[in-house]
Amino acid sequence: CQVIVHDVNELTEKLFPIVEAMQKHFSAGSGTYYSDSIFFLSVAMHRIMPKEITRIIQVDLDLKYKTNIRDLFDEFDNFPEGAVIGIAREMQPVYRHTFWQYRRENPQTKVGEPPPDGLPGFNSGVLLLNLEAMRQSKLYNQLLEPTMVQKLTEKYHFKGHLGDQDFFTMVGMEHPELFHVLDCTWNRQLCTWWRDHGYSDVFDQYFQCEGEVRIYHGNCNTQIPED
Repeated sequence: CQVIVHDVNELTEKLFPIVEAMQKHFSAGSGTYYSDSIFFLSVAMHRIMPKEITRIIQVDLDLKYKTNIRDLFDEFDNFPEGAVIGIAREMQPVYRHTFWQYRRENPQTKVGEPPPDGLPGFNSGVLLLNLEAMRQSKLYNQLLEPTMVQKLTEKYHFKGHLGDQDFFTMVGMEHPELFHVLDCTWNRQLCTWWRDHGYSDVFDQYFQCEGEVRIYHGNCNTQIPED
């Protein structure tokens, strides 16, 4: 087992020029803060990791594993052709809310709608990054360009604050083929904030998750069930 520790400041220095343009669209603060770049690490991981690293699992700290993470690594084998990232759906109607203007202008859209037929957006708590595929994908790298980010945020009237998760969600609305959707049991989010903030009528359509949970995600400081 080999452990390599990376210096956050060094990583941020490499990241900043790549993700600076998207930070103003997907950061909590107003404007672009150098330190915010680290919240976009996954977006450009393929550009800053050594070429010999071809696959990475990136996870949040507020997780509880109920199975061997090696089983999650096997999900890389299920990527369809053209997919570069494995990610689970967002389990709250946060993007129903964020895309309100686009949804109002496009009443038949699947954007922000619940699964299985809708596009509820993604949650970046558990990420499978196929770095080799990310490097090879002309489409994915085009989408990192400031002009493309600007074009998509204008099309969807998008203003977010969740960093990489917002970027992946917006790109997924336009190019779902870039993503392998993980089953909800690989990122069983527990946060219920939106149930109490205007969306109780539709909340359960987003929040339900069938099957034996493999990874619990205690997002928004939610307590994770004891064994």
